[in-house]
Amino acid sequence: MTRAVFFDVDFTLIYPGPTFRGEGYQTFCARHGMTVDASRFETAVAQASAILDEARDHIYEAGLFHRYTAAIIRGMGGVGPAVQTCAEEIYDEWAANRHFELYDDVPATLQIIAKRGIRIGLISNSHRCLASFQSHFELEGLISAAVSSSDHGYMKPHPSIFDAGLRLIGVPASESVMVGDSLTHDIAGAQQVGMRGILVRRSADIGPGATAVPDSGVPVVRSLTELPALL
Repeated sequence: MTRAVFFDVDFTLIYPGPTFRGEGYQTFCARHGMTVDASRFETAVAQASAILDEARDHIYEAGLFHRYTAAIIRGMGGVGPAVQTCAEEIYDEWAANRHFELYDDVPATLQIIAKRGIRIGLISNSHRCLASFQSHFELEGLISAAVSSSDHGYMKPHPSIFDAGLRLIGVPASESVMVGDSLTHDIAGAQQVGMRGILVRRSADIGPGATAVPDSGVPVVRSLTELPALL
């Protein structure tokens, strides 16, 4: 029986708007006196993604994301000391909800789940305020618990952040499901504490760290509209 469903946030419930795409990065860099090539953005993101796996013992540190963002800027052609200050500005702006858009399938799916009496939680590897996230996207009343790695101190897949979410929501791991776009961070992390996992593989906008699923038995959905049937 499923009594609780936790969702990853970035690239599962929301996706970046123009501010965090190639031309947006180009605008950030221009403010710092750098000229970069927006067409190199996707390649730069792919090349930089391995940095996100370098977290020491999965401890949350802003510097990790500064390095990741700086690598993207350099991959687009940015050079010099301005790379670091620009990366820090981009990191700060990542926390602003106004730069993101909610996937179309989110509101209705969360309402269906909540009407079944299943509790909904958020577990996010970000520094975004999850209370303001709920308010901005008009999800108040649907979310029972929320944990961000910046507040908790550890990032997914560290088991403690999943344990923290389970304590807040008051449901045992055996009756809880984690839904996210990263097999490594979301699914494997949740399985460590005894939760089930469901991987989101949208046709586009697949986030950093997402990998192909081996024969693991983990259910895969292309849209959250498929989720209620799996619960």
